[in-house]
Amino acid sequence: MNLSSLDWTIIIVFFAVFLVIGIRVSKKAGSSSKEFFLSGRNMPWWLLGVSMVATTFSADTPNLVTDIVRQNGVAGNWTWWAFLITGMFTVFIYAKLWRRSGVLTDLEFYEKRYSGKEAAFLRGFRAIYLGVFFNVMIMATVSLAAIKIGEVMFGLEPWKTVVYASLITVAYSSLGGLRGVILTDFLQFIVAMVGSIAAAIYIVNLPEVGGLTALIERPEIASKLSLIPDINNQELFITLLIIPIAVQWWSVWYPGSEPGGGGYIAQRMLSAKDEKNAVSATLLFNITHYALRPWPWILIALASLVVYPDLASIREAFPNISEGKMGHDLGYSAMLLTLPKGLLGIVIASLIAAFMSTISTHLNWGSSYVAFDFYQRFVKPEASDKELVNVGRISTVVLMVLAGLFALVLSSAYDAFQILLSIGAGTGSIFLLRWFWWRINAYSEITGMIVSFVFALLLNENIGPEFLTSIKPEFKLLLSVGVTTVAWVVVTLMTRPTDYKTLASFFNKAKPYGNGWNGFKKIAKNEGIALESGTGKSSIDILAVFLGIIAVYSALFSTGMFIYGKMTNGVILLVVALAAILMLRNTWRKLKF
Repeated sequence: MNLSSLDWTIIIVFFAVFLVIGIRVSKKAGSSSKEFFLSGRNMPWWLLGVSMVATTFSADTPNLVTDIVRQNGVAGNWTWWAFLITGMFTVFIYAKLWRRSGVLTDLEFYEKRYSGKEAAFLRGFRAIYLGVFFNVMIMATVSLAAIKIGEVMFGLEPWKTVVYASLITVAYSSLGGLRGVILTDFLQFIVAMVGSIAAAIYIVNLPEVGGLTALIERPEIASKLSLIPDINNQELFITLLIIPIAVQWWSVWYPGSEPGGGGYIAQRMLSAKDEKNAVSATLLFNITHYALRPWPWILIALASLVVYPDLASIREAFPNISEGKMGHDLGYSAMLLTLPKGLLGIVIASLIAAFMSTISTHLNWGSSYVAFDFYQRFVKPEASDKELVNVGRISTVVLMVLAGLFALVLSSAYDAFQILLSIGAGTGSIFLLRWFWWRINAYSEITGMIVSFVFALLLNENIGPEFLTSIKPEFKLLLSVGVTTVAWVVVTLMTRPTDYKTLASFFNKAKPYGNGWNGFKKIAKNEGIALESGTGKSSIDILAVFLGIIAVYSALFSTGMFIYGKMTNGVILLVVALAAILMLRNTWRKLKF
């Protein structure tokens, strides 16, 4: 593909701006470890919210959505739309708790909430397990998308794409810390949204596609348009809708959609000015992530079915694509080749923005685990701020190298997504309940982590025994969640509770509410331990969660109805969304911060 001088100018200016931002904030970022990893805990909600959205707007997300739509239709997106439910719980219940906790990383939580050597082990192990192993897997899936885009659009060999795409990202991430990441995220999100919307408009109006109305009316596309899976196809209905809504959202740990918050979402909440900014930022993220972004990707995915109806047509059009990288997710990159000069430069810049925003966040997040939760906690407790910042910067480079190497052996963004879901199956309930049930201890989390990981291996078709791998896919998640949940609950009840002084300190700092602490309150009274009262009302918070879910889903589906030309349905859903927003506004005033 030949880029015009205008395209190259746009791309080069884009790179230059972000490198300059990293250099400009490097001095302040390096002034302390808190500044480098949490930007001084004084960030406003709108910057943090956009940063969360930009991070989840990764280069692999359009590829993933394209893969889903081409194979399972628009309704297939429920596999990630269902995470809005846990997102809204994070907004109105857990964001306040995280900000009150005062921890530097979400892993520091373990030694604030639990006690003993088991708590220290859990913190150290998860620092490496999540910060390195899991984090590298996530960055590798994002790098895989960059590889596929590089192969289709530039004819680049995979290793070259990884090197070129990583250099600037590693540079400004290691220099600017979280502040540099958040500032660049804001610009990256704007570029990414403009690029994806402009690309969708142009591609839908290609002569071979024929415009929006012609696209929607095509017989081969009509079967893909439903927002709800066909109930007559029970296997698909259960897999794509029932399991995600009934089980997946609360039981599965997935980065960016962690039950109860965690990872880089917790990092953003912890860097907010106060509780109110933390809640507002997370709300903005969920609204934008689910209601605003999906439709440009969906439209391009549907258009790709017209131009490239199957894998054979993609393979025929791009014979030089390596066999291991061939998949339906290539439909997105293939369609972008139709764009004119200027717009092509903007869209390529938007894809670069998507890649950089996600990678930079994961690098800073992962390096914070390595620096605080492993190096300072277990290697050198007396480490200075300057030393911790240097450890973070070195970790940034090492994590990127590992992710790039792993990306070279991956083949599908969707397959990687399913692997990550399976590894975290059954642990989500722990992350939701550990704030509200005093009996949960470090052994609960260790058990959940081990059992879910072992089951993920046993259910893997290439590793596990046939009697397990032959189970229908829709029941594998249920089995893993069920076994993991029973295991951690049994271990919780069989092991000693957390030290009472640790529990009291945590309760007085986070101020959780609910009946799950009643047992400890009785013990504290008998032991003469002073406890402060919880903050807020569960009924008000749950109402806000419900209204938020209704508002976002209604807005998402209203947009879809308008796109499909079903104006009456679109108006009805829009009215429902607006009513939910008005009710949520009134409920907001009753929230306790």
